[in-house]
Amino acid sequence: MKLAHYFRGKEIRVGIVQNGSIFDMQDSLKGLGLLRDVSLTIDRILSDDLLKTVRDVQRKISSGKAGISVSSIKLSSPVLNPEKILLVGLNYKSHSNEQQVKPPKEPYFFTKFKNTLIGHEDPIIIPRVSKKVDWEVELAVIIGKTGKSISRKDALDYVAGYAVGNDVSFRDFQTSTLSRDGVSPLGMNWVKGKGLDSSFPLGPWMVTKDEIYDPQQLSISLTRNGKVEQNSTTSEMFFPIDELIEYVSAGMTLKPGDVISTGTPEGVALNTGKAFLKDGDLIEATISKIGTLRNPVKAE
Repeated sequence: MKLAHYFRGKEIRVGIVQNGSIFDMQDSLKGLGLLRDVSLTIDRILSDDLLKTVRDVQRKISSGKAGISVSSIKLSSPVLNPEKILLVGLNYKSHSNEQQVKPPKEPYFFTKFKNTLIGHEDPIIIPRVSKKVDWEVELAVIIGKTGKSISRKDALDYVAGYAVGNDVSFRDFQTSTLSRDGVSPLGMNWVKGKGLDSSFPLGPWMVTKDEIYDPQQLSISLTRNGKVEQNSTTSEMFFPIDELIEYVSAGMTLKPGDVISTGTPEGVALNTGKAFLKDGDLIEATISKIGTLRNPVKAE
């Protein structure tokens, strides 16, 4: 099942995406007596443990009335208010090699904030303060229920679904604390290097986990203006999703709607000689069984 946020006028609605159309969920659930009001988001579906209910009535929702063509509407990100956006650095063998960095002994997490979150077709903004804006296609995991100290064997039980993410990075800031020999007592400048506005496109929707039998066997790619820049599979991860959840939940409570972005393969601009993003570029990030997340690039 594909769940999406979309705009009807200025209102954000929730719909089920099927065969190129989107079917509004609020009106259908209310008509079935499963929703007292029409105030509904995917965030609420997860926090109120309604995902199974929605799945059980999916056919009724999508057959009750005509859908709207997805190409004719504006989508928003599949979660709107995540408490945490957690990202993993150097989790693909090829990316570790292209950075000429030894693989980490344990998962290396950093964070983004809600200001970074944008959806399908929203513009990635090149800020006036950065000239080295980079891309990183990633498989994003959306948490479906509260958990802490989760064991690896139970980890996927806490997953609601998956989406395509793009860890847009500002390399001039990210490396600004490093000396010429690449050393700093403080390490890289992660907050400014990763956390500027519009730097985490997420979408185009959430695909529930029952539709993806093995998230470690997905093709993952990114094109810029139609040219392939990244192309790999999620089997290349050093630390698979269940291990990431076990690690990060040790001492940290995961909440419904939290996002774990699982790293990127080789092909980013940093250290490869590729040109960084420029005004007018079009970025399309694709993961099999999920779809394509498309974002134009605009200078501030």
